[in-house]
Amino acid sequence: METFLLATPSAKSANLESESTHAQLTRQWLERVVVGLGLCPFAAQPLLENRVRIKVYSGTTELALLEMLHEELDLLDQQPATAIETTLLVIPNMLNDFDNYNQFLDRVDALLETFCWDGRYQVASFHPQYCFAGVAPQAAENLTNRAPYALLHLIREDSIAAALENVERPEEIPVRNIAQVNALSTNEQRRLFPWLFSADKPTTESPD
Repeated sequence: METFLLATPSAKSANLESESTHAQLTRQWLERVVVGLGLCPFAAQPLLENRVRIKVYSGTTELALLEMLHEELDLLDQQPATAIETTLLVIPNMLNDFDNYNQFLDRVDALLETFCWDGRYQVASFHPQYCFAGVAPQAAENLTNRAPYALLHLIREDSIAAALENVERPEEIPVRNIAQVNALSTNEQRRLFPWLFSADKPTTESPD
């Protein structure tokens, strides 16, 4: 006979509190790193206008994660960019190994193609261990894509195309970003990426 354990109110409360912490640290990273360092020249306005949705997947199975990804893409279909510009799907409890995360991205691409979202949305990848192909893991340039948790960033293709029209020499954005993170001192890296210098899980900090 199977036994089903129902979550107690205290367990549910703890889970919600944990999700809130994950979302808070992700937003802190957006504010201090992505916007603060100017790594994405068109991220500040949606964040300021509260049009960036942060959704935490607290489970541990790939199928359920893909189902949530489908739900979030469907939500973007239903909502205009003036309401939700972009979504960050935060994955704190699985895909901690970067190689496993990279392999999972193949399933993400397959989902986009299967449901005819390819060309309408793109999914940008961020991970605490992110490492560009052919780049040493300790190289500072990897910091441009290192987030507190594994993330799937759901982006509207139309919005990106429109935003890039107003950016001078958009093809140079990656080069400028690499120069920006390479210029960070060790102390600045520790302040902006504290989870990379601790064996503990990421913790939120009070604003400077």
